[in-house]
Amino acid sequence: MAVPKRKTSRSRTRTRRATWKAKLPQVNKQIVNGQVTYSVSHQTDDNGRYNDRQVLDV
Repeated sequence: MAVPKRKTSRSRTRTRRATWKAKLPQVNKQIVNGQVTYSVSHQTDDNGRYNDRQVLDV
């Protein structure tokens, strides 16, 4: 089993952990009947439809 030769410093540990960041969800801009609407990708609409298919019973 591999064993580290030296203790990792605080700055090294924190630098490594700093790269793990949560991403904001992608927001799509759509123009429907002249009005701008925003939606999150891969979400069902209010009727439970996704990609023109009924996927949820609402």
